[in-house]
Amino acid sequence: MVPSRTIVLKRVYDEPAPSDGIRVLVDRLWPRGLTKQHALVDAWLRDLAPSNELRKWFHAHPEQWREFRQRYLTELRTPLATGALQKLYDMLERNGKVSLLFASKRTDQNNATVLKEIVEGTKKPPKGTGEGARAQVRKRARR
Repeated sequence: MVPSRTIVLKRVYDEPAPSDGIRVLVDRLWPRGLTKQHALVDAWLRDLAPSNELRKWFHAHPEQWREFRQRYLTELRTPLATGALQKLYDMLERNGKVSLLFASKRTDQNNATVLKEIVEGTKKPPKGTGEGARAQVRKRARR
């Protein structure tokens, strides 16, 4: 039986709850006005966040969601992002539940929503990441 894995999206400004599981901040910048003690962040994977250029572009063009998503998926192919994505998969595998924390007021269209789609398998992950890549690494390690 495959263990249950759950990804939850949550604004970092929302009150932390015991049901959050592992709390992972996926923004490049620390959220304004929030102390580390109050945020209760277990991990900060800033390499999973969009670049500053892409973040600023999307802030100026919020109607361009599809273009943002495509550009963000391209950025997730970089070695730093791939490594951070692997850390996220590992946390989820070890703990079963992860809350992806973000600061954006746009709760339906942000980088955390894209990450959730990738990890849950509802959208295709960038090449070189995801379950298939992890299986290949394990297969090579056994040889």
